[in-house]
Amino acid sequence: MNTLKRTLALVATLAMTATAFASCGDKGSSSSDKATEATTAAKEEPTEGAEPTTVEPEGDGTIDASVKTGGDTFTVAAWNHDDVPALIASWKGLNADTIVQDLADGKVEGIKFIDFGVGGGKASENYDQLFNDGTDLDVYFVEADWALKYINDDSRTLPLSKLGLGDSDFANIYKYTDEIGKDSNGVRKGISWQAAAGGFAYRADLAKEYLGAETPADMQKQINNWDNFVAAAKTVSEKSSGSVALADSLGGLWQAFACGRTQPWVKDNKLVIDDSCKKFADTAKALWDCGGVTKNSQWTDEWTAAGVSGNVMGYFVSTWGFGGFFLDAAGGEGGAQYGKWAVCEGPQAFYWGGTWMVVNPKTDNGDLAREFIIAATSDEAKMSAYAKSKPEYVNNSKVMDDLISANTVFNEKISGNFADKQNYFAELANNAKNIDFKGLITPFDSTIKGNFADAVKENYLEGGKDWDATVDAFKDKVAESVPDLEWED
Repeated sequence: MNTLKRTLALVATLAMTATAFASCGDKGSSSSDKATEATTAAKEEPTEGAEPTTVEPEGDGTIDASVKTGGDTFTVAAWNHDDVPALIASWKGLNADTIVQDLADGKVEGIKFIDFGVGGGKASENYDQLFNDGTDLDVYFVEADWALKYINDDSRTLPLSKLGLGDSDFANIYKYTDEIGKDSNGVRKGISWQAAAGGFAYRADLAKEYLGAETPADMQKQINNWDNFVAAAKTVSEKSSGSVALADSLGGLWQAFACGRTQPWVKDNKLVIDDSCKKFADTAKALWDCGGVTKNSQWTDEWTAAGVSGNVMGYFVSTWGFGGFFLDAAGGEGGAQYGKWAVCEGPQAFYWGGTWMVVNPKTDNGDLAREFIIAATSDEAKMSAYAKSKPEYVNNSKVMDDLISANTVFNEKISGNFADKQNYFAELANNAKNIDFKGLITPFDSTIKGNFADAVKENYLEGGKDWDATVDAFKDKVAESVPDLEWED
C-alpha cells in the first residue's frame, strides 16, 4: 500500500509537470510551497551528497568585468529589519539607534532597504515577485532552510569570486556556514556574518538540586551524549515526581540531534534513512515516556511558560535565541526565573538557523556589494564591534575567540540571565567549530527533517506504532512533499 501511494504521488507530480510545461510562459506565477521549491532546486543539482564537480576560483580582489558598478541606488532586501539596518549602520558608520527609521524614511543617501515585514519562511515568494517584476535589487538575505533554491540558481545568485572575494577573505569563518553558502558544484554564492551555534541552557539551581551539578562543567559531564541525556532526564523526572522535564520540546531535541547525521537525507535521488533515525526515535520515546521532554510545541505560549513556571529545566538554544525566546522563558528581565540559568555544550554540536547574504547577478552596484559583504563578514574590526553592540556571535573564529578570552560582556541584560553572569557565548565556541556539514547539504533538508519529526511524533510517540510503521509513514510524507525521489520496489 505504501509503495502504491508513493508511486501515485510520482504519477501526480508528472501530471502537474506536464501542465506546468504547457504554461511555462507565465512569468508572473510563483510558488511558496517548499516541496515545489525543493524539486526545482533538485533539478539544478547533480547527485546529492556527491563531491563538487567545480572548484571555485580564488578571488583576486578584482571585480569581474561582467559585473556592473556605479548604480544610483544600492538596494538590499530581507524579510524583516532585525539585521540589515544594523549591518548597514556598521558598514557606513551610521547611528545604530535611528538606522531602522532612517532607512524607512529614505534618509540614508544612496541606500534603499526593502523590508517585507514577514517571517523568514515567507520571504521566498516575496523575492520571487521582485525577480519577476525586475525590481532593482543588489543584495538580499536567505535562510538556511531555503537558501539552496537561490544559491543553486545562477540567474539569481552571483559567485562571490566575481566580486574578487575568495578563501583569503573568509579565512576564519566557521566551516559549516561555508558549506551552506556553496552551490551544488562547490561555488561560494552566499556568506554569513553570523554563526548560529547552539547549546543546552538550563536552570542552574534545579541542576544542583536534582543532579548535583554545581557548575556547567558538571552538567556537561552528565549530558555529554544522548544516552547520558536520557539518564539525566529520568533522574530529574523521578526526583521531581514528574513535575520537571529536562528538555523543552521535541522540536528543540530534534534541532540538535539532526546535526549529528553523517549521511545526507537524499543520495542518488533516493531517501536515506540511516541508523541515526532509529536512534532519535528511541531517544525521543524514552524521554517522552518518562516525562523528560515536554509535549509543548515550539513557538507557543506554553513552550516558554514552562520555563517561567519551573516545569522545564532546560532549552536547546542557538546564539540568536538567548535574547529572544529564552529570555521569555525566564520571564524577562526581573522575571520569576531571571538570573537562574547556565549553559553548556549539550549532547551534540548543533546549529539552529542563520542567514546568508547573496548578490543578484543583475546588480549594478558590484562595488558596493563587495564593500557591504567585506564590512559584515571579513573586516575583523567591524565584526568585533558588531559582535559587542548587536550583540551577535559573528562568523569569525578569531574575532570570537579574542572577545571570549577577554571576558567580554556582550549584553548586560542577556548576561544577567545567567548565574554569575556566565559568558554564554564561550560555551558555544567549541560547538561552532565542531559542526561538520561537508557533503550533507541537499535542497530537501528542511522539508524532510520536518517530515521525519512529524512521523515520529504522530506514530512512534503518540500513536504507539512500531518502527516499521513509523518508517512507512515517514516515506509517505516524503513522497508527498518531495515526489520526484526514486523509491525501491
